[in-house]
Amino acid sequence: MPLYEHVMIARQDLSNSQAEGLIEHFGTVLADNDGKLVDSEYWGVKTMAYKINKNRKGHYAFLRTDAPAAAVQEMERLMRLHEDVMRVLTIKVDEHAEGPSVQMQKRDDREGRRERR
Repeated sequence: MPLYEHVMIARQDLSNSQAEGLIEHFGTVLADNDGKLVDSEYWGVKTMAYKINKNRKGHYAFLRTDAPAAAVQEMERLMRLHEDVMRVLTIKVDEHAEGPSVQMQKRDDREGRRERR
């Protein structure tokens, strides 16, 4: 099955447990449509570059999935209809990277960065 990565931004006035509940909810949507949630990361509340729906901040979540296209389309459709989800980005990838995403790595652990002057 194809591999996908999703980044979701939820409203800032949700609690952390509600935001993590959204991840579980959309994971079950995938499971109901013959897909599976491989990995998920909750990145926390972050400030956005510009306002979205009068919100300056949002709960960010990262999902790695292994699902057929129909399951991903259904999950995206439900995300667009859900009132707590502001934005979703879905990317099809050839393979999932091992370990935590770049957002979750410590600044010292990142490779390939030059020192600041």
